[in-house]
Amino acid sequence: MSTQLANFINNEWNFPKTETLEVRNPATAELLAVVPLTGPALVDQAVDAASEALKVWSQTPVTDRIQYLFHLKALLEEHFEELATIITEECGKTLNESRGELRRGIENVEVACGAPILIQGHTNEDIARGIDELMFRQPVGVCAIITPFNFPAMIPFWFLPYAIACGNTIVCKPSEKVPRTMQRIVQLLEQTGLPAGVVNLVHGDKAAVDRLLEHPQVKAVSFVGSTPVARAIYAKASAHGKRVQAQGGAKNPIIILPDADPEMTVKIVSDSAFGCAGQRCLAASLAITVGKAGKSFPELLKEAAAARVVGNGLHEGVHMGPVINHQSRERIESLIEQGVSEGGKLVLDGRSASVLGCEAGSFVNPTILDGLTPDSQILGTEIFGPVLTMLNFDSMDEVLEFVNGGQYGNMACLFTTSGANARRFRHEAVVGNIGINIGVAAPMAFFPFSGWKDSFFGDLHAQGRHGIEFFTQTKVVVERWPSEWSRQF
Repeated sequence: MSTQLANFINNEWNFPKTETLEVRNPATAELLAVVPLTGPALVDQAVDAASEALKVWSQTPVTDRIQYLFHLKALLEEHFEELATIITEECGKTLNESRGELRRGIENVEVACGAPILIQGHTNEDIARGIDELMFRQPVGVCAIITPFNFPAMIPFWFLPYAIACGNTIVCKPSEKVPRTMQRIVQLLEQTGLPAGVVNLVHGDKAAVDRLLEHPQVKAVSFVGSTPVARAIYAKASAHGKRVQAQGGAKNPIIILPDADPEMTVKIVSDSAFGCAGQRCLAASLAITVGKAGKSFPELLKEAAAARVVGNGLHEGVHMGPVINHQSRERIESLIEQGVSEGGKLVLDGRSASVLGCEAGSFVNPTILDGLTPDSQILGTEIFGPVLTMLNFDSMDEVLEFVNGGQYGNMACLFTTSGANARRFRHEAVVGNIGINIGVAAPMAFFPFSGWKDSFFGDLHAQGRHGIEFFTQTKVVVERWPSEWSRQF
């Protein structure tokens, strides 16, 4: 039975009478829910509720604010398996991948509970005779959080716990493709007794997003999505005077040197490229072999990819689930065809995939394209699916020139047993997240998620101290209290 989803505004659930979209399980095409496409008027109500709540919440002691996060952490642990199942049902990834995602989200809640220390300012006594100077961190105000389909639990937690720990109030707009996860999380937040209006949830599409970007009471915007949309979000929100952190797309290279350990490298690269069906901004989408590594690794990667079991992520023994929907599958398959037309050779062709018992699902099997030239257009295109393209260079100099000349700067990884090559690579590669013998260089919650170039628009990134700094604004106070004034008492 399908479920009509609701907005959560000022601690009340309401079912708007608006146009709706169906939410279907990408593995089975089962109807999971019907999500409303909230219009500007209801978005305004959510922002108004957040603005009103801000008056009290911003002045609530930080030690009191984090108590709700401690309670939320306990509830997330209690409902861990339920939430992981919801993620798999609507997103398609395997249950173990959903568990890993949720664990990363909970880690951000834990880090945000350290806000009493992280939010501290600075004080200098006697910066001039009898004058002291102090710097405080205060809330920014109402914050909008706009998140994508591929990590429906983890990515909202890059922002939400830091925002409320710092005294802000928020309006969340999850992807309309995967709205059930965030709705369930907000239901758990409601159980913590969080004051009305501190967290609001609105479902919707571009119309809801545009209103959040334009609304004068929204002071900050956090976004994750593709680069074209991230650029547009950054431009529009900035034009309306908001601070913005907008995470964009990627084309992440993994470099394999001849001295790389074959067994470890093949396993890690395969997991990086095909985990979560390649639908993550830190997926390895381009494997660059150097020198003689180009002779053995393509075949080894083919064997590892072909051995991955594709199917319903809820089933035991499945290594990779579907992509998010049929439209995504068609786009990915058309990009594979583009790669072939540009001279690529299909080492492994994952098109026209079919899974027994899930014939209506949106499956693309692992795909490997080799033989492309550095100027191939497909090498600069974010496919966002289980497709690994391959190149071969003769030297590290060529590798670094190619990597640093790319549009994106989210992640680059190097596989080697040479400390000197690893040190050079981590220093010279122009990307924000570096992996050495690591396939997914995902920062822990107490480090920033540091995309560079067209992979990020803004200044302060998500997570950790960057999150605290983004969700606070600094106030400097310079004060003098002449000693003679005290003598009157």
